[in-house]
Amino acid sequence: MIDHIIITVENFERSVEFYNKALKPLNIRMTMDFIGPGNHHDLKGFGDDDTIYFWLKEGEVKSNGVHIGFVAKDHEQVKAFYDAAIAAGATNKEQPRIFPEYYPGYYAAWILDPDGYEIELVHKS
Repeated sequence: MIDHIIITVENFERSVEFYNKALKPLNIRMTMDFIGPGNHHDLKGFGDDDTIYFWLKEGEVKSNGVHIGFVAKDHEQVKAFYDAAIAAGATNKEQPRIFPEYYPGYYAAWILDPDGYEIELVHKS
């Protein structure tokens, strides 16, 4: 089980705006603005009312090869995420569809965020 993920983004303001819009269908939003003490990075924390598990830090982006998958409750949530992310400025990687090469119940969509990170939302049935 993964507790949290931190990705480095070029611009906090742009990325916070993007992720607040793209993750809204999942009820995920920025819930913490952590000001790092000493040499610790400032962070922007995203989650729900119970926990924060997706963090942004500002700096040099090295998104090549990074793929993050979020869980969807159904196909409609995958589509809503995809539409929200594209409207917020994402680049299409894979439109919502079934991926039978994984297995018949694998329904997902992939986007590239403004820094080039691959973000997937998947519903497995």
